Order: sequence, then C-alpha cells, then structure tokens
Amino acid sequence: MTQTTQLARVLIADDQTLFRSGLAGLLNQDRRVSVVGQAVDGDDAVKQAATLKPDVVLMDVKMPNLDGVEATRRIVAEHPEIKILILTTFDADTFVLQALRAGASGYVLKDSQPEAIVSSVLAVLSGERVMASVVANRVLDMLTGATTPKDFYNGLTAREIEILKLMATGQANKQIARRLEISEKTVRNHVSHMYEKLQIYERSQAVLYAVRKGLVEL
Repeated sequence: MTQTTQLARVLIADDQTLFRSGLAGLLNQDRRVSVVGQAVDGDDAVKQAATLKPDVVLMDVKMPNLDGVEATRRIVAEHPEIKILILTTFDADTFVLQALRAGASGYVLKDSQPEAIVSSVLAVLSGERVMASVVANRVLDMLTGATTPKDFYNGLTAREIEILKLMATGQANKQIARRLEISEKTVRNHVSHMYEKLQIYERSQAVLYAVRKGLVEL
C-alpha cells in the first residue's frame, strides 16, 4: 500500500432497489471506485451528499419526492466540488438538457457496461464532460439551436403530448376524455392530428414513439 491510489468515492441515487444495489456490487469490484452510499430518491441524495461528501453522485433522473434534475441543482449549489453523473434509461433530450443546465457533468445510460460507467466517473473527476453517444449529437443540435424541444417531438402540441402519454399507459379515448375533461370527439381529433404528424397509423406505434422519446416507461 505504498501507492496512494485515490479511490473515487461514489454515491448512487436510484429508486429501483435491485438496480441500485446491483450496480453498487458491480462498481465495488473495480479497485478504482468505492461506493460509499445508496440513496433511494432525490431528497435522500441531497442529504447523503451533504454527510458523505462523495466525489461523484450517479443520479437517476426520475425519482419520487425529488427528481434527479432538482437534486442535481441543489447538490451543485451547496457542494460545487461534488460531480454529478446522470444515470438513466432515458435518451430524451429534454432530460439531458435540464440535467446539464442544473450542473451535471455528464450523462450515461443505465445499460452501459460497468467499466464504461467507471471510466465516466473517473473522467468527470478529472474535469471532463461525459455524454452517452446515442444522445450527444441531438443534444448538441439543441444547444446550438439547430433543433428545439418542439422539433424533437415532431411538432406535437403540449395537449397532443399529454394525450400520447395517456395512450401509452393503455388508456382508451373515453378514459382520456374523462381524465382531461374534454369530449371524446376532441380526443379523437387530437389523436388524428398526432398520427398525421408522426406518420403512424395505430396505437402500438404511438406507444413505441412515446417510449423512444422518454415520455413513458414500460
């Protein structure tokens, strides 16, 4: 132990217990990192970051009580020395942009190999920014103004996106109408416009689109 090998101290924040503990076990097998804590939601992440003072927080985006974007904002404000690496299944540009604006140093997908996650942890510790390749190009387009969030959703209106989310959770037009307090005919009109914009013809394709855009989880 004559070498002073500095371990990267990592806090994992994710509300899925199996994923969180599984990732902790995998990361702890790498001698370059040490998982010092596990947080169950954003609120817990903020508290544990303050007490444990990790080098890096691996932060899920969608969590109860306090989401990962707001938790990132609070941790960065209170402890600017702590790096945040967003860890999520979503490749939705809006989440990426929000997290980066909140002060995150990077973004990796949950299905990345453990070695890739460790490399990302070490990279943000050395001052680099890390971006999952599947979203990097689109995010750069949005940051440079080449596309806008509205473009990202193929011109769908806020109401159409709302209806799409409900459709993707399996709700029928009648249920959607009741939920949004609009007529069933209005729902059908919105669905028809949505299909036209997305150039799709059935609900299953709409669900796939919603999942790909990170609007719902399956």
